This record gives sequence, C-alpha cells and structure tokens, in this order.
Amino acid sequence: MRILVACEFSGVCREAFRARGHDAISCDLLPSEQPGPHSQGDVRDILGQDWDLLIAFPPCTYLCNSGARWWAQRQQEQAEALAFVRLLLNASIPCIALENPEGRISTAIRTPNQLIHPWEYGHEEEKKTCLWLKGLPLLQPTQLMAKREQRVWRMSESKARSRNRSRTYPGIAQAMAQQWG
Repeated sequence: MRILVACEFSGVCREAFRARGHDAISCDLLPSEQPGPHSQGDVRDILGQDWDLLIAFPPCTYLCNSGARWWAQRQQEQAEALAFVRLLLNASIPCIALENPEGRISTAIRTPNQLIHPWEYGHEEEKKTCLWLKGLPLLQPTQLMAKREQRVWRMSESKARSRNRSRTYPGIAQAMAQQWG
C-alpha cells in the first residue's frame, strides 16, 4: 500500500507501516526526527498523488477543547484549521484516518467515529483521542493497561511541550499498521 502520514514529524506512524512492508511516507513542515521517507513541506503539495491510505495528525492548537478559552480571539486561525481538516477528510483517497483531541472538529464538521486512549494500546496513560474514519474499520484495542496516568495533560510548560504532546504513541501506530495496513 502507498500510505501518506500527514502532519507527522516524529516518524513513529510512518515507521510502523514501513516495518510491515508498506510504502509509507511522512509529511510535515518540520524535519523528521527519524530517518526515513519524509517530505518536509506542506502536505497539500503531495495530497493529490496516488495514495491508498491517509493518516492525518493535523495541528490541534486552534481546535482542541483545552484551548477553548482563546477561541473568541482566534476565530480566523480556527477557521483556517477547520478548512485544513475538511481538505484532509475530503481528499480523494480511499481510506482516511484523522486523529485529533476532542474539540471543534466534532461540532463544526462531524462527530468522530471513535474515541481511543493510549492505555488501550499498551501505554499506561490516559489521553482521550478522536478518530474520524473513511473506508476503515474501528481500531481495536491491542493491550489494555490497568494503570492510567494523565501525563500529557499535566506536562509542564516548555518550548518542546507542543511537540511532546503531539507525538504518536508507538502502540497506537502499531495497531494502525497491523489493522489498517
């Protein structure tokens, strides 16, 4: 399969699919943290190519509920973020998964198909994550963990906070590759 992993600088999801023999490439404005096929730039420049699967992690800065108190002052940014999400969800690609926290996508575009947590995929953490799916089955849990911490929500302020909060959990990426690849 030809797989485009949009808005991913970590390479975690891309590498999970490549480990299973797929032709996967990541694309982000930032360089990739891991060696591998990566297009540094705007995903809109390669979105129209021949892809079988799109997995998208659009920035949540103007979309997630944790930033709701600033929405009134950031209406233009939020409108642009929602337009980008619509573009990704409406791409001419047979199978699409879009990941984002709870927020404006659910009320402005449509409710998610599924809510998942890292603790369902082998990580002792709680972080409610929404999946909007097209042409894909629901992601099935692979390893339930009893201990659950809110590490991401409680992460202290730093320059790297945004990047650290947005990294894909390897267990979730492996489940995506195994079940959707």
